Amino acid sequence: MRKKDLYPQDYNPEESIAALATPWGESALAVIRLSGVDSLKLLAGIFSRAGEIVKAAGNTLHYGRITAPDTKELIDEVMVAIYRAPKSYTGEESAEIFCHGNPAVIKRLIGALADSGFRYALPGEFTLRAFMNGKLDLTRAEAVNELIRARTDRARALALNRLSGAIEGKVREIRDGLAGILAGVEVQLDYPEEELEGEKDLIHEAEGWALEIEKLLSTYSIGKIVQEGLVVAIAGRTNAGKSTLFNRLLKEERAIVSEFHGTTRDYLEGYISIEGIPLKLIDTAGLREAGDPLEAEGIRRADKIIRNSDLLLYLVDGSLGLEAEDRELISAYHDNKKLIPVWSKSDIAATGTPEGFIALSALDGTGIAKLSREMVSRTAGNLAGSTEERVIDSLRQKELLERAFSSLEDFKKGLLGEVYLDLIAVDLKEAIDALGEITGEVTSVDILNRMFKDFCVGK
Repeated sequence: MRKKDLYPQDYNPEESIAALATPWGESALAVIRLSGVDSLKLLAGIFSRAGEIVKAAGNTLHYGRITAPDTKELIDEVMVAIYRAPKSYTGEESAEIFCHGNPAVIKRLIGALADSGFRYALPGEFTLRAFMNGKLDLTRAEAVNELIRARTDRARALALNRLSGAIEGKVREIRDGLAGILAGVEVQLDYPEEELEGEKDLIHEAEGWALEIEKLLSTYSIGKIVQEGLVVAIAGRTNAGKSTLFNRLLKEERAIVSEFHGTTRDYLEGYISIEGIPLKLIDTAGLREAGDPLEAEGIRRADKIIRNSDLLLYLVDGSLGLEAEDRELISAYHDNKKLIPVWSKSDIAATGTPEGFIALSALDGTGIAKLSREMVSRTAGNLAGSTEERVIDSLRQKELLERAFSSLEDFKKGLLGEVYLDLIAVDLKEAIDALGEITGEVTSVDILNRMFKDFCVGK
C-alpha cells in the first residue's frame, strides 16, 4: 500500500495546508501554521520579502508584510518562522506566521493564504503528517491531543511523559521480545524433524512479557480518571449544608445559601482539582417529600445524579442529629461503594460525630482537608505518585493491549497443550500485530480516521 493511500478521506498529503493554531478572539498575537511541499513557495507569493523566504534556512525568523494576492492590499505586518524538511514538526517544509491577534486580521490572512493555493487543514492534519513522515508514532500523536486537553497539572505531566516516548518505548520493547520468541518458533517450523527445544523457557519468557502487558493495562483506570475526571454528587436532606460545602470547595459563591427549605430546586455544577484529579461537583436539590411539582422534578434529577455519580458525599445536619429519614436515604444509596457520610455543621453539632462520618464545618473549613484526602483515597488510591510512571489513558491502547494479552495467553496454552506449532505461531503473530497497532507500525485508514477525528484544527 502506498503511503498516500493510508491517509483518511479528504486528507491529501500533496496539498499545502494552513490553519490557525491559536484560539479565535482578540489577543496580542495569533499564530497561523503552514505545511506542505510548496508551502514556502506559496507564502513567498504574498510576502514582501519573497526571495528571502524561499532561500531562508530552517529555524530562522523573518519580518515582512503580507498583502492580498489580487489587490496587493496590505493585510498585516508579521514575523514568519521557517522550518525546513525534515527538521520540522510535520517533516515537511513548514512555516508559522505571527500576526496581530485581531479576528479581522486573522480572517483576511487566512483568506489570502487560501487565494494563494493553501487548503485549510483538517482536524489533526499537522500531527497526522508528522506520523506519516516518521516524526511521531501513534502513542505520541495521541499524547499531543491529550496534552492539549489536560485539565490538571497531573494530567499534563502524564501526557508529557507519553509524548516523550514512555509508552512507545515499552510497547516496542515487548513487541521485540515477542518477535524473538516467534523467530525461534519459525525456525522450528522450517525444520519440523527437530524437536522444539527450551519449551519451558519459551513459556517463562512469554509469561514475562504478558506480565509487562498487564502492568500497562493496570494503569488505564488511573489514566482515565486523571484525564477525564470524576463526578462527585453532594446530597442530603434540605438545609444539610450542601450548597455551603459546594461553595467552600469551589472557593466562590456559586450556590445560593438560605435557611429556607427547598432553596436549591435544580442542580449546579462546578469544577475543582484535588491532587491532580479533576472533579465535577454537583450540588443537588435537598431530598425530602416535595412541596410542589417544581421541587419534585429537582429531587428526581438529584436522585438520578446520585445514582450515576462516581462519588457521593451524603451530608447529615449535625445540629439536628442523625434522623430516621437520613438513615433511610443512606440505606437507599448504600450500594454506592463511593458513598462518604459527612457530619455537616460540626461546629454546632448537637452530638458527637457518628462512627464512619467525617466531621465538617463548611463555614470555617474544619474537616475540608480530611474530606479531600478521603475523596482521593476512594477514587484513585495512591495517585499522588511519581509523574515519571508509564500511564495509559487511551481506550484504543487499552483494547489493543487486551488483545495482545489474550493472544499471548492462547500461545502459552497452545505450548502446554501440544498444539501444532503453525497454529500457536498465529496467536503469537496476532499479539505482535496488536502491539504494532498501538505504535502505528501496523495501521490502516480506519485506525487513522478514529485517531484524528477528535483533534483540534491547527494541531
